[in-house]
Amino acid sequence: MTSRLTAKGQFGKHDFRYVVEHDEYICPAGQTLSFVSHKRQSYGLNLRRYATKGCQTCAMKTRCTQSTHRVVTRWEHEEVLEAVQRRLDENPQAMRQRRETVEHPFGTIKMWMGATHFLMKRLKNVRTEMALSVLAYNLTRVINIIGIKPLMAAIRA
Repeated sequence: MTSRLTAKGQFGKHDFRYVVEHDEYICPAGQTLSFVSHKRQSYGLNLRRYATKGCQTCAMKTRCTQSTHRVVTRWEHEEVLEAVQRRLDENPQAMRQRRETVEHPFGTIKMWMGATHFLMKRLKNVRTEMALSVLAYNLTRVINIIGIKPLMAAIRA
């Protein structure tokens, strides 16, 4: 919900309603955006593009697009994102709980790393660096929770 269009006061994708049965979008002005093409991104995403010719005569066009027509893209697994958003809308406290439980370790790891950047380059090396940082964090948590002696006994067993 943080698209640049929304920031400019224009309609974002969330203002368009997807109709599963007809595989089309309905815009805020009531126009139907039908499927027009597939677009495969270089990083593996399969996107479907929807558009309508009704934009040129629409009274709400300035709130929707500066182009001749509006195009809405839909990822092949977009229903997963919509389900997650629905669950979050039903339980706004879930994000607070996530921040308290999941994001705290990442903040701690960032602090350990100097809150700057990874030392390595290339994805393979960065993954390794992150994995080592997570391992160090998890070992520290285990030591803080059960202590060194029980941990050493568990390792020996």
